[in-house]
Amino acid sequence: MFNSLSDRLSATFKNLRGRGRLSEADIDATVREIRRALLDADVAVPVVREFTRAVRERALGAEVSAALNPAQQVVKIVNDELVEILGGQTRPLSLAKNPPTVIMLAGLQGAGKTTLAGKLALALKEQGHTPLLVAADLQRPNAVTQLSVVAERAGVPVFAPHPGNTSSEDTDAVIGDPVGVARDGVGEARSKQHDVVIVDTAGRLGVDQVLMQQASDIRSAIDPDEVLFVIDAMIGQDAVSTANAFAEGVDFTGVVLSKLDGDARGGAALSVAKVTGRPIMFASTGEKLTDFEVFHPDRMASRILDMGDVLTLIEQAEKAFDAEEAEKMAAKVAGGEDFTLSDFLVQMQQMKKLGSMKKMLGMMPGMAQMREQIENFDEREVDRVQALIQSMTPAERDNPKIINGSRRARIARGAGQTTAAVNGLLDRFAQAQKMMRQMASGGGMPGGGPGGMPGMPGMPGMPGGGKKSRGKQAPRKKVKGKSGNPAKRAQQEREAMQRALGGGGRKPASAGSAFGVGGDQPEAADVENLELPSDVSKLLGGR
Repeated sequence: MFNSLSDRLSATFKNLRGRGRLSEADIDATVREIRRALLDADVAVPVVREFTRAVRERALGAEVSAALNPAQQVVKIVNDELVEILGGQTRPLSLAKNPPTVIMLAGLQGAGKTTLAGKLALALKEQGHTPLLVAADLQRPNAVTQLSVVAERAGVPVFAPHPGNTSSEDTDAVIGDPVGVARDGVGEARSKQHDVVIVDTAGRLGVDQVLMQQASDIRSAIDPDEVLFVIDAMIGQDAVSTANAFAEGVDFTGVVLSKLDGDARGGAALSVAKVTGRPIMFASTGEKLTDFEVFHPDRMASRILDMGDVLTLIEQAEKAFDAEEAEKMAAKVAGGEDFTLSDFLVQMQQMKKLGSMKKMLGMMPGMAQMREQIENFDEREVDRVQALIQSMTPAERDNPKIINGSRRARIARGAGQTTAAVNGLLDRFAQAQKMMRQMASGGGMPGGGPGGMPGMPGMPGMPGGGKKSRGKQAPRKKVKGKSGNPAKRAQQEREAMQRALGGGGRKPASAGSAFGVGGDQPEAADVENLELPSDVSKLLGGR
């Protein structure tokens, strides 16, 4: 969502690199570009004004003028101010001392409250809680049915005593008593010993008094510990006015950003925390129930500035990867066993649990420069590789070298692919297997330890790469070049020929002595009586 803003800010900071000192004009130009980038991203004007003022004041201060790298110091200032407008600190849920903890969801229709109720329930369930969903939206057609389906997918119970509005003709009709359903839902949770209650309330297409009164009545009836305002991150500048209206009417305690995976500019959603003074607590990043995460202002600021979000990536990996499988793989590598295609398949299946590969790659630092390649990445490639491996026999997975040409063709047909795809997979696997062998032998990662990766230029000890490291070599003797003077050059050639023929005033070494001492010395060669070819005689001065 924030790709455009990230690109604009990265281009602005790029102009500051390599400067040992920043003038006031440089800082003013940078702040001007930051202002334009934020306004183009739909960030609220008051927030932009306050943000740029703070950045300019700090950039003109001593922390930049005394810094060794002023450009990096400006980036740090922008990062700090971004964290500030996003809420400053991560704010967890406030759990009740005496369960159940009551959480009420509020927001406009279409913001994603019902789906978010399931996502929040699943996240709390994974943390060891026993949530209960309450269907208090009796106005939107089939809202109760939708919540029941979401609850089933999340594996949590739902309290839905009334079917609500089941007619698509009258979308404003309220069938039943939503306040009573919410109150009874909390009582049900208390009697069934659920420690968390999530109440899904009705929304409207716009802010109106009826909506606010109903939400206010539900709040008064259930006395919630948290009131979460769910806001669509794609609604633009209307986000600020809507948030202010709900803050006055319902007095919510936290914000949840939904549809954060959209392609809208989304800057208005970032203004909500600063304008309302309520923290952003969660973010919905996709359609799956697992596409839900705690909102960390510092990590979101790092993503916007293309510095990545490695901590979130690690947290997701810890959830997805099987610790027992990881230990088995580590023991296998340490024991010198070969990495097989079966192991490769297990690793790929665990990678799929992390979710979208594009999203994972986007969390890596500096990925903005490769955004086009990431966007063009085909998520189905993982499924194709999995199909190829599963088309092989167990023996072929353990030893791919036994796969001949006919078997490659059959594997390709079994997976619905081409033989070239099989060949490509086996080539890539051979490289991965070689890397694992080098790690097992203590050589480290390819290219970094002894041996290195074949064919990588400039790395020592690599075939096909740079110069091989042979330890300390003896310095080469300087070879004297030929003179440009014809007479002097003829003299040099004559002396060289005499040395080749054993002359030059030096005695040849004895055949029986390695150092030319001892033993019978042969007579010196008679250069005068040598019969030489005519061209050689000319070089020797015509003798």
